[in-house]
Amino acid sequence: MHQNMKKPLYHPALKHLPALLKEKGFRGDVASDAALLAAMSTDNSVYAIAPDIVVAPRDAEDVRRLMRVLDTDDLSGVPVTARGGGTGTNGQSLNAGIIVDFQKYMNRLLAVNVEEQWVEVEPGIVLDELNAQLASTGLFFGPTTSTASRCTIGGMVSTDASGKGSRRYGKTSDNILGMELVLDGGRTLDSAAPPPDWAHAMLLEVEGACQSGREALLARVPALSRRFTGYDLERAKPPGGDLEWWRLPIGAEGTLGLVTRVRLRLLPKPKFKRLVVIGFETFAAALDAGSALLAHDPLAIEVMDEWVQGLAERAGILQALPAGLRARDGQPIAYNFVEFVGDDEADLARKVEVLRKSALTLTGAIASHVAVDDIEMAALWQVRAASVGLLGKVGGTRRPIAFVEDCVVPVENLASFVSDFTGLLSANGLNFGMYGHVDVGCLHIRPALNIDRDEDRAIMKAISDGVFELTRRHGGIFWGEHGKGVRGAYLAEFVGATAYDAFGRIKRAFDPGHRFNPGKLVGEPGALMGIETTPFRSVNTEDGDPLSLAFKCNGNAQCLSYQRSTVMCPSFKATRDLRHSPKGRADALRHWHQMHKGGHATEELEDDVLAALDGCLGCKACATSCPVQVDIPEMKSHFLDRLYRKRRRSLADKAALLLEEYSPVLVRHRKFAAIFARLFNPLMETLSGLRDLPLLAFHDVGRGGYQTFSAAVIAKRQWHEETVFIWQDPFTALFDTQAALALADGLSRLGYRPVFVAMSPGGKAAHVLGDRTRFIRQARKLRSAIDKVAGSGRAMVGVDPAFVMMIRQEYKKAGLAGEPILLVQEFLSKEIARGRALPKLTAARLPRKLFVHCSESAGGRLMDWKRVLAALGAPVELAATGCCGMAGMFGHQDRHQALSRQTFDLSWAGQLQGEDEAMVSGFSCRCQTKRFSSIRGEHPMRWIADAIDAG
Repeated sequence: MHQNMKKPLYHPALKHLPALLKEKGFRGDVASDAALLAAMSTDNSVYAIAPDIVVAPRDAEDVRRLMRVLDTDDLSGVPVTARGGGTGTNGQSLNAGIIVDFQKYMNRLLAVNVEEQWVEVEPGIVLDELNAQLASTGLFFGPTTSTASRCTIGGMVSTDASGKGSRRYGKTSDNILGMELVLDGGRTLDSAAPPPDWAHAMLLEVEGACQSGREALLARVPALSRRFTGYDLERAKPPGGDLEWWRLPIGAEGTLGLVTRVRLRLLPKPKFKRLVVIGFETFAAALDAGSALLAHDPLAIEVMDEWVQGLAERAGILQALPAGLRARDGQPIAYNFVEFVGDDEADLARKVEVLRKSALTLTGAIASHVAVDDIEMAALWQVRAASVGLLGKVGGTRRPIAFVEDCVVPVENLASFVSDFTGLLSANGLNFGMYGHVDVGCLHIRPALNIDRDEDRAIMKAISDGVFELTRRHGGIFWGEHGKGVRGAYLAEFVGATAYDAFGRIKRAFDPGHRFNPGKLVGEPGALMGIETTPFRSVNTEDGDPLSLAFKCNGNAQCLSYQRSTVMCPSFKATRDLRHSPKGRADALRHWHQMHKGGHATEELEDDVLAALDGCLGCKACATSCPVQVDIPEMKSHFLDRLYRKRRRSLADKAALLLEEYSPVLVRHRKFAAIFARLFNPLMETLSGLRDLPLLAFHDVGRGGYQTFSAAVIAKRQWHEETVFIWQDPFTALFDTQAALALADGLSRLGYRPVFVAMSPGGKAAHVLGDRTRFIRQARKLRSAIDKVAGSGRAMVGVDPAFVMMIRQEYKKAGLAGEPILLVQEFLSKEIARGRALPKLTAARLPRKLFVHCSESAGGRLMDWKRVLAALGAPVELAATGCCGMAGMFGHQDRHQALSRQTFDLSWAGQLQGEDEAMVSGFSCRCQTKRFSSIRGEHPMRWIADAIDAG
């Protein structure tokens, strides 16, 4: 996208909107900074449309205030488009004018009736968030999308979403009982109340339109389970029935008004579930098995093709599969994932066993496996769920994109449809990957294109036209799951002139000014957005600039997960502000990169991007958990480096850089430094905008009887085979020698011989603050020292997880990869695997929970702690937490206090509640625990060492 986010407003009067809204009592947010507009200009599609202003209402009354303010001559016709999680694959929530952000504030569960099995919610509540709040009732909202961790109910209503299990649970439209809808001028329709007087003429016109177009629509649309809706003429006015106007906005993609409340039908949650994974020699064989597997009445059948399987194999994520289902000798394999649910465990087991035996008789079947354990089932489903991310990580300039990925055909036609589809793609020289829902005949097929090239955009249009015709030929539907969006350009041809004329009458009745999400689904000739004419999101990543990595973000939005127990992304979880998410930051950096390259980057734009990046806590979860691994902390480091070549740094930044640089001097003179710090810290906090600074420790590790040697000395000596070299970072060496001693004591009690390596700054602060020259200089020096010690052949462990993970991740990106320093649990886990026996601590008293640093969690090192604690016989629970909110200096900065506390409260506070003590692995986390709780939180090795002493 090569448009300036500070482009002229759609309407000049919009510049007065913030003041007008405030005057009318609007309580939400109104913003138009470049970072937010960039974030709101993209979704999970290939398109990019910059809005002019973003409004986040606090409640339904705020929505009415907004629409009343817009009901003036000056603002008439300004587009108004609702946005939820922004997970649409076809530009559904992209538009000019005003974007109404519902997920930020309007995300509440309003009422629930367990006996009648319904719930009322605001549109911005996330699907998983809703079901988590309903968990204690034994009920849930049935439609289960692959984006359940971040898609909103409003978005599901907008696109009539379905997902896994829809054959039994139905689509969203099958589970809606009513809604409230706000129209132009703040007029409100409520399905639970009689229509107001002004609505009678409007609804009479709507009823007539439904009656005139219903039969024509049904005659054109195949009767499949994922049948076309929006506008739902079929159910809005059935023959002989009353008009149910509230069915029309379902699937209408926000083109009829703003939904502010929805009543949902709930279902009893099944008590038991089983997952059967069946391997096939070919994808065609897996598809052909669909009808036979359906005869066993499973909840869902999901499929993965050979290309995606190959990507998963190379990515190392197929470890969850049993050996019999792993590809042998490089031979590709396709999978069907078949899930069963039920309330009678014995009956469920019988059904599964019958299917398992029957499956092995199917043509091309290789092996099958039944998973019973919830953890194993979750791991296996993750193999299937990884498909989207794996496709997004394909190398080269052509990347798989979503634009024809949710076609639905009768299950019996699926194999022949896929054959024709793949033939069309092959004829155009395109690679592709496939996965999807065999049980309902819906496959996700993503052709690989470079949409920065005009030639590939033309191919995209040709493929769209061709697939549209294929679906009609095979008795299917072009858009079976992900809505229409820009693909609405095909709508008139699909439904025919009579039905489309009825759609036009309904649109004009609800939205006579054509202001709600204009250009989508229904419009005058030439007014609809086109497949190849809508602005595209640039995917260029080939110029070698580290900041161009922002172009890898494909809008999948996994970073927008609401789940408190996951690491990614703490700042978004705390704020629900799209700017403060990896996606939002990537969008901002992409926009800045384009403006900078074109010579149009302004200081105002830089300020907006800086504000978005400033809230990043550097947990690095985006570098590992994001499907395409968009590493925001790494790009932030490079952006700040460029920025501060021409700007002055703050006193706090300078102090942190100098502290790291001269930490060896302070360590050598620690007692003097500690006394000076106690006197100087209050003044430093006043001058620099810092608070709660930690105090320098008076004593070093020599107090515990441990020796410290330089890397050069270590390299010249011979060391006992049980020697373990311990590396400290500046923060540990200066402020937390107790943690260093805990690590050494624990290793000593386990029979090892700890030796400390003289501390050398590793560049952590320099990397975070974007002083790249200083970072590289310090990193090279430390890398050299590590390599010298590694030459001894003895184990190396680091005290603080953030320090260890920085060396593993940032050094590699800087071209300084080498022998790794291990986390202590990694080292012990490896020792256990080699046959080392650890003492049993079952009689010893240990804290009930272990809290790990977010970088450990993001780096996938939790299982190592599990193995170590199991070997010790320690009944310790791994607390399900994300980031604690401290993150080095982040939590010490005045401007971050609210976000730091909110992050702690979201993830850590609840897990710490009721505890008196806890194992806490990270230095920052121990500082935060001390600040915001009365818990005694110490390094896990302190507890282990003391338990061994006591036992």
